[in-house]
Amino acid sequence: MASVTATFLALTRPGNTAPAASAEAGRTPKGKDSAASTAGEPAWDGKTRIIGDGSTSYTGPQKGELKPEPLKPGEKPPQFVVFSWDGALEGDDRLFSHYREMAKEYDAHMTFFLTGIYLLPKSKKDLYHPPQHSVGSAAISYPTDEHIRTTLEQLRKAYDDGNEIGTHFNGHFCGAKGGGDWSVQEWKSEIDQFYSFVEKWKTNTGYEDIAPLPFDFKKEVTGGRAPCLEGQKNLLQAIKSYGWRYDASSPGDFQIWPTKKNGIWNFPLQMLPYEGGKYQGLSMDFNFLYNQSGGETKGDPAKYAQWEQTTVDSYMAGFNRVYYGSRAPLFIGNHFEDWNGGIYMRAIDQVVKNVCTKKGVKCVSFKELADWLDVQKPGTLERLRSLDPAQSPDWSTVVK
Repeated sequence: MASVTATFLALTRPGNTAPAASAEAGRTPKGKDSAASTAGEPAWDGKTRIIGDGSTSYTGPQKGELKPEPLKPGEKPPQFVVFSWDGALEGDDRLFSHYREMAKEYDAHMTFFLTGIYLLPKSKKDLYHPPQHSVGSAAISYPTDEHIRTTLEQLRKAYDDGNEIGTHFNGHFCGAKGGGDWSVQEWKSEIDQFYSFVEKWKTNTGYEDIAPLPFDFKKEVTGGRAPCLEGQKNLLQAIKSYGWRYDASSPGDFQIWPTKKNGIWNFPLQMLPYEGGKYQGLSMDFNFLYNQSGGETKGDPAKYAQWEQTTVDSYMAGFNRVYYGSRAPLFIGNHFEDWNGGIYMRAIDQVVKNVCTKKGVKCVSFKELADWLDVQKPGTLERLRSLDPAQSPDWSTVVK
């Protein structure tokens, strides 16, 4: 598979940003349904309901989700960490399954943003009508037939494990004629086609030996991340009619508690301390790649170990800043890639092991975080958003 064209955002150099703040020194049991998943829904009768051509099905509320509960007066918030993945293809490197299994091992849930054409055979590419581009064109490679099969398997297992499936849309167009140039209606076309490719994979592939995916995409997809973080303004207008709850396409912000844009939770990539705090860089693998090897995916091997450690240190500095401070959620976005010898994947392996095991930390999906935020008191959220990332307050003055 060709490398995904990733976010082109460099680290912010001194003079272009405010100085970084320095860091100070439950899930429901398996089988329990979350309140957010069942709110307004009739009780499930225990029967699987096949949808459409049999590509998807409804198998009841997702199991094992975080149970959202309002903070009690004076209670310190959990330290939420969201690991999210753009593309969500199970290729020959088996990275989708690797992180799904790692999430399970460390009692974590992650968000996997599926690219719609990863369930569309190349022989059927003319079914894709990308906005402002020729029929069937895409800025990324179409999957092999085998990769469609393995991706379907991982989507099923990821959902059964309690992870979230979101959208990375379809053709991954950036720059001129990319998402930043698309109208509201063009974004809606891209979304409708995403749903179509997922809900008709059986028709499009002809596979009869694979069971339906165990969830209804119309209900389960509640947010996404736009390719290259472009086009959020019109995208936000488009997604409201689909009932989506959040968007993770903002190009970046400081580590502060989230707020809403146009009624949608805004979950941006975040500015993290880099090289001991000399710079602030976005919490995504491509941004480390850009600054370490100038965007070259195969940089100097002699520097791999140093770059990997720098990446780990930056993630951990960002984590520690809020873990010992405001407890604002930490958002990390990545791709299933082997850039610079796979150092960014190995960095994430270390971070997952380091943070998801700490007291008070909940490694959750974006959907679970949105559920939790929705049940908090507005005044509490407002006071949380007023905190400096490294500020460790008297929680009785914040959570009332």
